Amino acid sequence: MNKPEIKNLINEKHDSLFQFLADHDTQKWNKGPENKWTTGQHIVHLIQSTKPLNKALGIPKFILQYKFGKANRPCRSYDELVSRYLEKLAKVNGQVSSPYSNNMPLTPPSEKENIIAELSKQKNILLKKLDRLSDKQLNKYLIPHPAMGRMILREIIMWSAYHVEHHHNILKAKY
Repeated sequence: MNKPEIKNLINEKHDSLFQFLADHDTQKWNKGPENKWTTGQHIVHLIQSTKPLNKALGIPKFILQYKFGKANRPCRSYDELVSRYLEKLAKVNGQVSSPYSNNMPLTPPSEKENIIAELSKQKNILLKKLDRLSDKQLNKYLIPHPAMGRMILREIIMWSAYHVEHHHNILKAKY
C-alpha cells in the first residue's frame, strides 16, 4: 500500500468511527457490558495507542535502527497484517496486555466531544508524520508493538487504521 492509500485508509476508518460516535447517545458513553470497556474507554484506548506511535515516528531514525534494528523482510500487506493480528488476539482470547489497556479510566459523558477531538488530533498528527517519512524509511525501520512484536513502520501505520476499525466493530456489536 502506498502513502496516499494508507492516508485514505486512516481517514476512512476514523471518519466511519467519528460518524458512529456523532450518532451515539451520550448517555451510553460510560455504559457497557459487565467487565467490558465502555464506549469512552474504547476511544481513550485508541488515543493511548496512537500517541506513542506518533512519538515513535518522531524519533531520529538512527535511534530506531539502534534500538530495534531494521527490516529483514518485505512489508506485509494490509490483509496479511489484519489476519496476523486476529490470530494473535485469538491466541490470547482477545486480551492484549499493554500499558495502554490496563485500568482504563472512565471519562464523564461531558468529556465526550473533547475526547473525540483528541482522537482526531492524534489522527492528524499521524498523517503529518506519515507525510514526512520517505518510502525507504517506511520500509526500513522497525518499532515494537505489544502483541505483534517488531513491526516495519509502514505495517504499524496500516495496522493503526485497522485498530480503529477493530474497536469500531466492537462498539457497533454492542449497540
